[in-house]
Amino acid sequence: MPTIKLGRRAVAAITPDSKTVTYWDSELAGFGLRVFPSGKASWICEYRAGAGGRGAAKRRLTLGSADDTMTPEAARSAARDVLARVRLGADPAAERAEERAGETVKDVAEAWFKRHILAKRKASTAAHYRQVLETHIYPRIGSKRAVAITRQDVARLHSDIAEKGAQTRKPTAKKRASQTTTRGGKYVANQAVRILSSIYNWAVDTGFVPEDHRNPVMRIEKFEEVGRERFLSREELARLGAAITEAETVGIEWAVDETKPNAKHIPKQRRTVITPHVAAALRLLIFTGMRLREVLNLEWAHFDRERRILLLPDSKTGKKTVVLADPAVDILVSLPRIGRYVIASESAGLPEEKPRADLKKPWRLVTQKANLSGLRLHDLRHSFASFGAAGGLGLPLIGGLLGHADPKTTARYAHLATDPLRQAANAIAGSITVSLNGGADVVPFRTGT
Repeated sequence: MPTIKLGRRAVAAITPDSKTVTYWDSELAGFGLRVFPSGKASWICEYRAGAGGRGAAKRRLTLGSADDTMTPEAARSAARDVLARVRLGADPAAERAEERAGETVKDVAEAWFKRHILAKRKASTAAHYRQVLETHIYPRIGSKRAVAITRQDVARLHSDIAEKGAQTRKPTAKKRASQTTTRGGKYVANQAVRILSSIYNWAVDTGFVPEDHRNPVMRIEKFEEVGRERFLSREELARLGAAITEAETVGIEWAVDETKPNAKHIPKQRRTVITPHVAAALRLLIFTGMRLREVLNLEWAHFDRERRILLLPDSKTGKKTVVLADPAVDILVSLPRIGRYVIASESAGLPEEKPRADLKKPWRLVTQKANLSGLRLHDLRHSFASFGAAGGLGLPLIGGLLGHADPKTTARYAHLATDPLRQAANAIAGSITVSLNGGADVVPFRTGT
């Protein structure tokens, strides 16, 4: 086992090996760093319990994960404290093992959420994890001891969540906010299992469960996830554009059930008009392929009119530059500036100004008018990409426009790039036809439809 001075520079220079390697500190005996093949690393302290000596049992205590939350200095200080207690006759590893043996899944998950998720993930991601924990994981296995969870427990959890999503809700049942996104189903079941796996991996790294504890999620086969993308055709896009224009100008008439008792009290004027800012938000989603929160959180300070770009300080994938097409620039230039945010909310211009929360009501209005029931706002992003793929743009270029960090994310649009493939197929078929006709000239194949 290598011995080095475990300082910041030395630790940063360590690269993972094909097997787990322990690096011992050259200055403090018993203080070390275990580096796993995955790249994760944990600070440890090793000592002999009892009176010490070669005959005493050797103990190993995990001090914490070697990330930004526990520096080499903090880990060395913790190791000194442990060794000081050992000299006084204590056995910290045994004490912790006894304490941790009684910790529940919820106890470990809450520590993981506070120290790992809140510290390193975006608020929207943390909120989703919180919903899955409280809606699905805690009610089923939250009270069980973390070290006692088996693969069978996880498989049953996985199956139960999937079946819950398949159940038919009663028409009279009241819809709750948490049920709109995490009620159940195969996708949420897979998410719950992934979250549980992350919890146990973190628990091993930080000593919440023994190092040799097998992750109970291992070899749990995930459900196949069917892509939920929907791509607008040109005709559907035209209907959507007309509906947005109507909603912004004369308003869209909404239907009333005249048979209901209170129908007579409904005002004669039954048209809903959306604001220019709401209409601009919908059009920006169409023309840029941006995510909903990127548009709603967009500030005027992010708009570089001269270079015709948006400089987003934060997005799902970090800092992002959005290159604007001429129609998108025209939308921004013509939009009245009210307050800090491009899409003005009810608090626009006030000291405590906040971005608009959502576009649910106006989106429902225009999609119903355009006869596009079930179309999601995020489908506008997919449609933006699909038009690029069908137009022959390369996947790396489309990924750059959308701000994809992983090329695999953009690869979902590969099957839409039909025009280049059709031209290639026609070129091959043309050559084959020439050969079939003995080299004679033939009428060229049509390359269009």
